[in-house]
Amino acid sequence: MVYSERMQMVDALIFGIVNGLTKFLPLSTAGHLALLQQWLTIDDINRLAFEASLHLMTALLVIIYFWTDIWTLSQAILRKLGRLPVNSRELTLFYALVLGAIPGTAATILLDLYIHEIEIPNVMIAGTLFLSALFLMYVEWRYYIRPTHEGVTAKRGWMVGLFQVLSLIPGFPRTGATVAGGMLVGMSRYEAARFSYLLLIPISLTVGAQKMIQLIKVNGSVAWGTVGVGVLIATILSFISLHFFLGYLKRGTLWPFIWYGVILAALVAYVTLIS
Repeated sequence: MVYSERMQMVDALIFGIVNGLTKFLPLSTAGHLALLQQWLTIDDINRLAFEASLHLMTALLVIIYFWTDIWTLSQAILRKLGRLPVNSRELTLFYALVLGAIPGTAATILLDLYIHEIEIPNVMIAGTLFLSALFLMYVEWRYYIRPTHEGVTAKRGWMVGLFQVLSLIPGFPRTGATVAGGMLVGMSRYEAARFSYLLLIPISLTVGAQKMIQLIKVNGSVAWGTVGVGVLIATILSFISLHFFLGYLKRGTLWPFIWYGVILAALVAYVTLIS
């Protein structure tokens, strides 16, 4: 019994580390877990509790990290409602976030739970990883030959929201889809990443609420202590990776993450074929 509890704690730590390191980077959580799944023994109810808590904590983390921006946006909305002068850039960002949230949130409500109920073969995840790396390659090439340093517009926000839907495909990194989508429609790397993170708030709250409702309906007990440790580790690492990636994109490119994605796809395919 003690051994089983220890293994559950080790699994929760691994789950937390993988989710924390990949949540805000253009890396696939599903791809990493596909490599580790034969060593993970977390049961369905604890995994569901973990995922529900993680999504809600992700939304809270983004709100805290971008609190100044969110406060400024809320003030702009109140001023607009009160027919007072408003900074047009702040109002545009708000409209962009509202429009950008619609496709991903709607698709999540309609499809997310059904997609996760389907058992996705690891070879398919490997294929998606490779295709997502090719997509990021194309975006970086386009960005190189036609560099842009433009900001967010309502139209660009809507289009980034459409790219976010790609992340519902297991193996396609959410951050990679939205950052690359933002770059493709005319944003700078940094602005695309910043907008991508703000766009995480509505979809993380939606997924977290869906999974929490599903958890309430499931019979069984949750090891909240073990889950809490994993979520804490994931939250700490998520904060570090978020801060690192935003700073990195002021100077760097997506190429290191592209090649990492190609290598990860090859490893997932290899492990799948030999197992």
